[in-house]
Amino acid sequence: MGEPTKTFVITRFDPDKDEVPKTQEYEIPVEADWKVLDAINFIKDEVDPSISHRWSCRMAVCGSCGMMVDGEPKLTCKTALSDYGDRVTVEPLANFPIVRDLVTELEGFMEKFQRVKPWVIRAKEDAGAADSKPPMNDKGTFVQSPAELAEFKQFSMCINCMLCYAACPVVANEAEFLGPAAIALGHRYNLDSRDQGQDERNEIFRDEGTVFSCSFANECSEVCPKNVDPAAAVNQAKFGAVIDWATSLVLPRASAGRRGEQGGK
Repeated sequence: MGEPTKTFVITRFDPDKDEVPKTQEYEIPVEADWKVLDAINFIKDEVDPSISHRWSCRMAVCGSCGMMVDGEPKLTCKTALSDYGDRVTVEPLANFPIVRDLVTELEGFMEKFQRVKPWVIRAKEDAGAADSKPPMNDKGTFVQSPAELAEFKQFSMCINCMLCYAACPVVANEAEFLGPAAIALGHRYNLDSRDQGQDERNEIFRDEGTVFSCSFANECSEVCPKNVDPAAAVNQAKFGAVIDWATSLVLPRASAGRRGEQGGK
């Protein structure tokens, strides 16, 4: 009895030669414990070195090996080949421009991440102050309790694999949509006890193409390999943005108060 084999239908696209993507089939011997990435690497190394694909850590940490496997966004380094039949279709992630073969362009989506200001924002006049909240230790760094860390830790586990963007029906139809991973990242900082940038991010979240464009299909959370649950982050961000807006109608912003004081002098 010979070695078991599988046929892989792989998207091929050379921007210098092709107007549209095409497919190419490869029948190869496979091992029982292989992941999908192992098969693609075998084809690249032993059959067709012209195939282009992206991968790095092979430990589901770097997020670079995301592809569509039989129509579903997957991290190919952790997706067991044994879960599939004798014919497996591998395509580049949906909803992204194709650079070459299985490699997609992510630059535009990195710009969306920057929009949510994914860093700790502190008011300059409070930085380093003795009464700052949260408290600072003798080394000049902020102190957080385990409970405060737990508030945002789940949403900090994102590895930027972009599977959620490939699965999101809103991303597929609205190119300007900020997207689940970016919103979850912004929400992560809004929940951080060290951060004072909630007003700025909530204003962004109230813009068109952000949290209120989400249809809550929940596809993003279904495909997330790190259980970040971006759908929950989006809905929590919706609530936070509304509360922030309603509060601003009743209570003036501290920054607005300071501007008024400065103007009256």
